Amino acid sequence: MDKKHIKSIIESLIFASDAPIPINKLQEIIEVPDRKTIRGLITELMEEYQTINKGFFLKEVAGGYQFRTRPEYSEWVKKLKKSKPLKLSQAALETLAIIAYKQPATRSEIEYIRGVDVGGILRSLADKKLIRILGKKEVPGRPLIYGTSKRFLEVFALKDLSSLPTLQEVEEL
Repeated sequence: MDKKHIKSIIESLIFASDAPIPINKLQEIIEVPDRKTIRGLITELMEEYQTINKGFFLKEVAGGYQFRTRPEYSEWVKKLKKSKPLKLSQAALETLAIIAYKQPATRSEIEYIRGVDVGGILRSLADKKLIRILGKKEVPGRPLIYGTSKRFLEVFALKDLSSLPTLQEVEEL
């Protein structure tokens, strides 16, 4: 297969996927042994979509690649979807931020920082699939440890956790 054909296949697979599709999944489907080839073709696609300035673009998010609508057109997309945007209370946002920056974190560690009980908030964040249980901490009582999920990365349009702003950047805002 020539590179142009492979690039079209990659584009089709990303378009058809309902979630960000990682390079290893593309590699498995296309049966191209070289990850560098796939990564290079994705980079070309990203540049092409950026250059043509359409209503959508290709973005690396949550460990994979996904077509996203441009933020300036969100008003119309919301009308089409008529879905309620994800709403989080101030307490839920604070708890989620603590988990994002301190993960893995136990409930007691989160409660120590927030100064209040977070049991209900943790359940709500887990129900929304923004956090997940990573396991149990190897201390007496073996409390659950929490971390963010891929859905968290998708909702906040982050490539990975290193894309989070630093605490200094947040304070400067």
